[in-house]
Formats: sequence, C-alpha cells, structure tokens
Amino acid sequence: MADGSPGLRGRIVSLDQFRGYTVAAMVFVNFIGGIAVFPAIFKHHRTYCSYADTIMPHFFFAVGFAYRLTYLRRVAAIGRRGASAAVVRRALGLIVIGFVVYHLDGEVRSWEELRELGPGGFLATAFRRDLCQTLVQIGLTSVWILPVVAASAGARVAYMAVGAGLHLALSWWFWLDFAWEVPVIDGGWLGILTWAIPMLVGTMAYDAIAARDAADRSRGSAVPTFLAWSAVLMAAGYALASVGGWAPPPFTPPAEGSAVDLWTMSQRSGSASYQTFAAGFSLLVYALFVVVSDVAGLSVGVFRTFGTNALAAYVLHSMVAGAVKPYLPGDAPFWYAALLTSFDFLIVWALIRRLEKDGVFFKL
Repeated sequence: MADGSPGLRGRIVSLDQFRGYTVAAMVFVNFIGGIAVFPAIFKHHRTYCSYADTIMPHFFFAVGFAYRLTYLRRVAAIGRRGASAAVVRRALGLIVIGFVVYHLDGEVRSWEELRELGPGGFLATAFRRDLCQTLVQIGLTSVWILPVVAASAGARVAYMAVGAGLHLALSWWFWLDFAWEVPVIDGGWLGILTWAIPMLVGTMAYDAIAARDAADRSRGSAVPTFLAWSAVLMAAGYALASVGGWAPPPFTPPAEGSAVDLWTMSQRSGSASYQTFAAGFSLLVYALFVVVSDVAGLSVGVFRTFGTNALAAYVLHSMVAGAVKPYLPGDAPFWYAALLTSFDFLIVWALIRRLEKDGVFFKL
C-alpha cells in the first residue's frame, strides 16, 4: 500500500460508516452475552474467532486509520514533538476514562487492610485484569506504535512482525498460562504487542485512500488492493492458527475439549493468529463500506450517528445495558430476548442521536 499524505478530499464517509457499524455491532454483541437463545457465533468464546471477536479489532483498525491521518497533519502543522505530545495526552485521557468505566481489581474494607496490602500488594492485585480493556488498550497501543505511525509501510509491517514475534515468545514463556489463570481481558497488558496489528493495518488503509485522493482518483480503485491484502492477512492468521495442526475454519468452534495453545485464535490472550486474521477481516469489511459509501454515495443514519460520536456511544452503552439486562434472564425465549435487545439498542441510539442534534461530540 502506498505511503499516505496529509491531504484528503473532504470527509471520509466510509470511515464514519464503518466506525458506526462497529459501534452498533458492539452494542448488540455485548448485550446478548449469556443469553442462551442467541446463536453462539454472536458471542465471545475466547477459544476461536467468532463474529463477536471481530468487533474490537474493527475499533483498532478505525483508530489506526484516523491516527495516521491526524498525526501527519499535526506533524505538518506543529512538528513531530507537538504531534507526539498530543498522542500521549489523548492516550492518557483514554486511560483515565477507562479507569472510570472499568475500575481497578479488588477493594479494601478497612484502613488496616489497606496498610497490610501495602504499595507492592496494591500494584500486584489492583491492575491484574479489569482496567486493561478496550479504551485503555487503544490508549496504550497508540503510544506503542507512535515510533512508526509516520514511517514507511515497510517499517510498520516490520514493527507488526516484531511485536507479534515478541508476543509469541512471551506467551510461550509465561503469558499464555497467566492469561488463562487470571483470566485477563482483551489480551491484558501484553495485548499492545498484537493490537498493534489491526491498528497499523488501519494506517495503511488510510495510505491507500490518501494516495488516490492525491492523484484525484476514485477511492473505489483502492478496493482491489484492500481485498487482496485482506485475503493475505486472513490466510496468514489461519496459517498461524494451524501451526500445531489444522485448526477449524474461522467462526467455527473447535472440537469440545480442544486445548488452547500459542496458536489458538483467542481474544483473551490477544494471540497473533487472531489479530492477524481479524485485521484482514476488518480490511474486508472496510472495503465494502468504501464501495457503498464512497463510491455509491449511500449511508445509514444509525451508522452516521454512532460513527461520529463513537466514544460517547461506547461509554453510554454499558450503562444502558446495566439498566436493562437485569430483567433479561439467560433462559428467556427468543421473542422476549429480541424485544429487550431492541429496547437496549433503541435507548443507546436515542441518547447518541440527541447528542448529535445538539452538536455535542465526545472526542479526545
């Protein structure tokens, strides 16, 4: 994919629509977890790549796309130091919001218990699991790839490969066992090594769009490139998953009792096979939005609303689910589960739509 440039022809509607689709899908899959009547493919399983497991990589892909766009513009306007400082400030902001949304692990019930815990005990227990979720992972991964976000495509590919190799080595040494013993969420603290894959693939998707804008060519001409690289990445991810023997095809559960190893496509461990496949799948889905939105000029209002205020939707959706889901038992019939799922979605959309009408957008 060609290197990018700061200039673009107007707003990238396909990115807004892709981001909005991702938020809408997130609201759905996060709400239906634990509800027996919904198909397994729409739920997180951590032992293979389900449809639900493709959603978080979409966020990283979209962040990477916008990240390179804004970073190159800032470098041109205020220099690399100022642009890098802005990235770090944004990352810190996401981590603070993550702290408010996710909280730390554990608690103390008395001053004496806190004294006995001590600084070492606090650090060893409070940060093991809950804090390291989507927003915090995005913030940390943005800083992790900062050295190469403005670099050539070759340098970014090499950075991805080194990070994936390091993740595999550390997983072999201790991380895989630790990740399943705790268990961690979304790859845990070493997840940045592999969450960099969809984020950096997003930066290269930006390059392809920017190059065509600079040459005054249709953005649709990037679609064959996207499809080709999507196939390469998905095949590479499946090949990694099959190192220890042929893995079931993506979106297909493994045989009951199958062991999880270094190569398993697992969002829990943040495995390299999962992230590589998911990055390719994100590129495939984004290519479809380029065709529909940038070429055909079509857009979906719900996706626009969510896509232009994704942070607000992310923060609010868990609050709404917390209010609705207590009245949705896991064994509910389909009609009732579908009704409450739709009700949850409608409330989230109505809140974000109200913010959109009022011109209120949450951005960092």
